[in-house]
Amino acid sequence: MKVSLKNKVVLLTGAAGFIGASLAERLLKDNQISAVIGIDNINDYYDVNIKKWRLKKLKKYNKFVFVKAGIENKNTINKIFAQYQPNIVVNLAAQAGVRYSITNPDAYINSNIIGFYNIVEACRHSYDNGNVGVEHLVYASSSSVYGMNKKIPYKTTDKVDCPVSLYAATKKSNELIAHAYSKLYNIPTTGLRFFTVYGPAGRPDMAYFSFTNKLLNNEKIKIFNYGNCKRDFTYIDDIIESLVRVMQKAPNRKLGADGLPNPPYHLFNIGNSNPENLMDFVKILEEELVRVGLFDKDYDFRKNEELVPMQAGDVVVTYADTKALEKYIKFKPQTSLKNGLRSFVEWYYNFYKTDIKKIKN
Repeated sequence: MKVSLKNKVVLLTGAAGFIGASLAERLLKDNQISAVIGIDNINDYYDVNIKKWRLKKLKKYNKFVFVKAGIENKNTINKIFAQYQPNIVVNLAAQAGVRYSITNPDAYINSNIIGFYNIVEACRHSYDNGNVGVEHLVYASSSSVYGMNKKIPYKTTDKVDCPVSLYAATKKSNELIAHAYSKLYNIPTTGLRFFTVYGPAGRPDMAYFSFTNKLLNNEKIKIFNYGNCKRDFTYIDDIIESLVRVMQKAPNRKLGADGLPNPPYHLFNIGNSNPENLMDFVKILEEELVRVGLFDKDYDFRKNEELVPMQAGDVVVTYADTKALEKYIKFKPQTSLKNGLRSFVEWYYNFYKTDIKKIKN
């Protein structure tokens, strides 16, 4: 089912986040939409200054409305739906991070479970009194749901009942809740299992960002499973192009043999479908750090590398089978890891220029 973006109100949760802010900027630049209503609680899980920097870029657009709130606040969500009556909802708000979920589980239940429930409930009631309501709910899942799955590449048809972190469990719960609401209330929903998204203005808890921070501060970087890991790195621009295309193509509504809705529900992997070895990733990152002048050509990076065992909640390989999504939206990510990391390092150099000068002096 085609969904036009023209003159539509898009509700975007997690608007100050990495993917959220990038998507908001793309929608606002395209200038088709009527408004982007952005929600974010600006928590301090990572450097708030990056979130503020992202928001500052968005606030120059007069079609952008920002609400500082957490999606676990049901009254706030209901008020936003009543006031702005969104046509399309993109739920990217969530407490992220596998490792953080081990020590701070409450944050995941509040945002990822209660918050997601509030969003789907508001979508459900958007149809009250004969209103057209939400045309498409797109929400973020995660490659983490594959857990201990040994079969690669990962397919959305694989059984994913063995999560190895609470974060993964909450994301699988989102998929189940979305399916139930699609069936019960005929809400078109599309879930996207993101695979290691990276790029400029990304999340500092991700390896490429934290490694850069530590190397510049002459700290050890821990390379888990002794470097025998592979990750399906996906560049942010490829993610955003895919998201915009997905938003405009909702699952079809139709009745089943029982006279009830066949759930208008889709679930896709969204990744590069090209897993990279962790040691190769580190080597490319270090080459780019040298290229921009953050390190000398003869700098010995090996002294700051520490090979360590696998940690709790982590997996050896992530590898997305993305054929279904590519066929559905006629797009395949193309950005190489080298080009993606180059863009990140250049952004990092400019964003932290003052701090870098202090360190180097």
